[in-house]
Amino acid sequence: MSDGEIRRWKLTEVEAYDGPEDRACHAWKGQTPRNAVMFGPPGVFYVYLCYGVHWMLNVVTGPVGFPAAVLIRGAGEVIGPGRVTKSLAIDRIQNQKPAQKSTGLWFESAKEIPDHEIETTPRIGIGYASEPWLSAPYRYVWHR
Repeated sequence: MSDGEIRRWKLTEVEAYDGPEDRACHAWKGQTPRNAVMFGPPGVFYVYLCYGVHWMLNVVTGPVGFPAAVLIRGAGEVIGPGRVTKSLAIDRIQNQKPAQKSTGLWFESAKEIPDHEIETTPRIGIGYASEPWLSAPYRYVWHR
């Protein structure tokens, strides 16, 4: 936060995007200026504008050269990726920045969550993807 306040929100919903074969992943057609950050090192933010309206926050998870990322869909009491970025004032400024304290946005370890509290489902809003990607259980929701 710009005022120095630290807010800690638990991730409650995420979606995985698994490389160049994943038809729902931005990288499935290859590297572009928009998705180039996904081909870089893990632990870096990939932030893009969706439909010209909402910023989407992802963190790169694959090794260099393998474009994989996790979209943050819910955090704290906020549900929805556009609402998360709006609530945290996230925009293109965070794109390509490492997820570390010095950049003002980072992840911390928390207690382990029992498997029975995590629901896996297909991802949301990817009707353009073909099978098996359309129904892959790559969405994770924490039911606390």
